[in-house]
Amino acid sequence: MKVLINQQTHELDSDATLADAVAAIEARPPFAAAVNTQFVPRTQYAQHPLRDGDQVEIIAPVTGG
Repeated sequence: MKVLINQQTHELDSDATLADAVAAIEARPPFAAAVNTQFVPRTQYAQHPLRDGDQVEIIAPVTGG
């Protein structure tokens, strides 16, 4: 299936979860994730199924001044 991860199309298995999307872009903590603008707690990544066309945002904090 195709999902958008940070506005880029990725091909994932049909049974992919949010954890698979995080692994696909090799995200490093700390970060937060949302699917279709809905925040998903880190403890739910492996249980949160994705559907074809979902939009995943993986957001890392920015520091500086």
